[in-house]
Amino acid sequence: MNQSIEANANLSSQNIYIRLLTVDDAEAMVNLQLENREFFSQFAMERNDDFYTLENQQKRLQMLVENAKQDLDYYFGIFTTGDDELIGTVNLFAVMRGSIQSAWLGYFLDEKHNGKGYTTEAVRLIVKYAFDELKLHRVEAGVMPHNIGSIRVLEKAGFEKEGLARKNVKINGKWEDHQQMAIVNPAD
Repeated sequence: MNQSIEANANLSSQNIYIRLLTVDDAEAMVNLQLENREFFSQFAMERNDDFYTLENQQKRLQMLVENAKQDLDYYFGIFTTGDDELIGTVNLFAVMRGSIQSAWLGYFLDEKHNGKGYTTEAVRLIVKYAFDELKLHRVEAGVMPHNIGSIRVLEKAGFEKEGLARKNVKINGKWEDHQQMAIVNPAD
């Protein structure tokens, strides 16, 4: 396992911490996804019933562990400080090296924990990880323009609006526009 993967022990803030998910988190992941199936479906690609099984989540998490080892994707769980409950995910995906040095950001938070600042904390932590540990130059995110809460999360974490990608991601069977946002490593 590369050094940057093991360096995530200090990714914590006042209320939450993030860590790379493992296959051992599959059951908690199934529960999170099932409890929030309808809520998450407003913002995610369509998922078949198989996605919500323990076996599928185990396979998926094993693949994501391998992707992190290969510097392709980094899939973190968001956990509450104190009771260690998995309340969401935050990830860096489509890591590009060479002259680009960037990744895309994605996140989901349990509906009952929305509005508490946890997602903003998680985004700040993963951006710090992206810049300090992975040495990325840029992190990008796309959000549907009507998702004002998510846009505010990104703005509070330092992301800036860069433009609109028309009919960019298929959500609930419909191609949705996405506000493109990004943050650049201040050290670069």
